[in-house]
Amino acid sequence: MSFTTSFTVDRTPGEVFSAVTNVRGWWSEEIEGGTAAVGDEFDYHMRDLHTCRIRVTEVVPDRRVGWLVLDNHFAFTTDKSEWIGTTVTFEIAESGDGTEVRFTHHGLVPEYECFDVCVNAWGFYVGTSLPELITTGTGRPNVNGTHQVPDPVVTAP
Repeated sequence: MSFTTSFTVDRTPGEVFSAVTNVRGWWSEEIEGGTAAVGDEFDYHMRDLHTCRIRVTEVVPDRRVGWLVLDNHFAFTTDKSEWIGTTVTFEIAESGDGTEVRFTHHGLVPEYECFDVCVNAWGFYVGTSLPELITTGTGRPNVNGTHQVPDPVVTAP
């Protein structure tokens, strides 16, 4: 079992794809490195609470984006390396009058100590910030070490 969520927006697959690959626009403005081409690697950090390095493994314009988590560190779990070796996919498909985005973090399982925190945070970034970036041009990414997740207890991913 892995974490999956989806949403549909009244935009074209091209507009959706452009937003998905603009990771700074919906996850964190502090991401360092490329996020749009196969082989790109980027670093995410949220203060000293969560850092990770991700490689873009698949890019099919207007259809699919894939990531591999190369390195990860959580300050709030016993196993600091949860996520290493997991993958993330964004599947983009026309659906009725809009475009559906299906996000899956493969390997993010309930047995992980970070599961509830990560599901809540992904739910916000993928379920709120990314759709807002797609439909309004402005998402709600982390800015200056401040997370945007509404629940003040949640500090990751």
